[in-house]
Amino acid sequence: MKNILYIILISIFSLTVFSCSSSDDAATTSTTDTTTTDNTTTDDNSTSTTDTTAPTVTSVSTTADNQSSVAITDNITVIFSEAMDTNYVTTSTSDTNCAGTIRVSSDNFSSCVRMSTEPASSNSNKTFTLDPYDNLTGGTTYLTRVTTGVKDTAGNAMSSQYDNSTGFTTSEINCSNGCFISLGASGNIVRSTDNGSSFYNVTSPTYNKLNAVTFGNNTFVGVGASGNIVRSTDNGSSFNNATSPTGNNLLGVTFGNNTFVSVGYNGNIVRSTNDGASWDNVTSSTAYWLGGVTFANNTFVGVGLLGNIVRSTDNGSSFDNATNSNANNLNGVTFGNNTFVGVGYNGNIVRSTDNGSTWDNATSPTAEYLLGVTFGNNTFVGVGVSGNIVRSTDNGSSFDNVTSPTANAIYGVTFGNNTFVGVGVSGNIVRSTDNGSTWDNATSSTPNLLTGVTFSE
Repeated sequence: MKNILYIILISIFSLTVFSCSSSDDAATTSTTDTTTTDNTTTDDNSTSTTDTTAPTVTSVSTTADNQSSVAITDNITVIFSEAMDTNYVTTSTSDTNCAGTIRVSSDNFSSCVRMSTEPASSNSNKTFTLDPYDNLTGGTTYLTRVTTGVKDTAGNAMSSQYDNSTGFTTSEINCSNGCFISLGASGNIVRSTDNGSSFYNVTSPTYNKLNAVTFGNNTFVGVGASGNIVRSTDNGSSFNNATSPTGNNLLGVTFGNNTFVSVGYNGNIVRSTNDGASWDNVTSSTAYWLGGVTFANNTFVGVGLLGNIVRSTDNGSSFDNATNSNANNLNGVTFGNNTFVGVGYNGNIVRSTDNGSTWDNATSPTAEYLLGVTFGNNTFVGVGVSGNIVRSTDNGSSFDNVTSPTANAIYGVTFGNNTFVGVGVSGNIVRSTDNGSTWDNATSSTPNLLTGVTFSE
């Protein structure tokens, strides 16, 4: 009996131990040790950290990493301390307004450098490169600003705006041997400092078409649509708008006797005696459009519609009609060796050896429209549609065709540094260094129409 009681007690004790063990296991299984402190969460032995660190700008540099003598073609690079969200790293690509989160400016952010595209990212989105739409201006200091609008990949914005206080300075452009300047559609302006071998873009103050350009008194002056007049006093590095007295399209411009004279639609003639800063209307002797103008022998001569020719011997104050028996439209005029030469429609060429008073026809080798003419090294050179180039070495009495490297229309031509340069459709630029006998294409920086070209002596 006593043995039976022991067995029962042992059985009850075993059940009790088993039950307690199961309860402990269940309690252990249903318990999760979770601790949260600051931004670190521990769960089942795993750890995750939320990034709340604000990004910073590590450096701003140029392509050559030379902040004191930067090429005008250089790009600008901004490096951040961590990976950035590319959606928040932006810049201005449509105009010179200071937009976007990265800005580059030479006038304390009154305006900003227009970029060709949004910043290009590299180095795991830590490095961003900006490519200016146009070349930078020579001899100019630029500052870079990064706003608090930028964010890293965790969504953290910069705690304060970044301003590069010292910036970088571009190299001075050397025009000691002269510069070529050309302009055209959409206000496009291009410049060459290597004798016309290659051209690069210059920032323009207008989107209006510019038709002609000249140089005088260390000043470039360009004229164009709606009476627009632009000028540069820094060797063509930058241009500003000048005050114009007309809304008529201006087609030609020249310089002489410290006076700029421009001609255009409806016989409009304007002049400036303060280096192109301001202009006044001049009494014109015609209501026909005038397409070109030049100066020599104290005489301004303009040519235009239906062979109309006007001249001024009082420094451009007033103009009178000259005698011309040819009724073809004339687009351009130049002077050399005491001879004025004009060119125009149907290959027409006229010349005057009495200071522009009377004009006669010259022998032309083409029936193509001629759009521009210039003189250099005892040679007259005319250019026109279909890439046509003609030249004369007998003082403009007769002209011969020259082989052209392009079929594009050539609108303007000039001479400087023993080099002829012509410009035209699709940004095409041609040049000759053998007195206009042979021509080659030059490197152009624009696909836009170029209509006028000049050289700074």
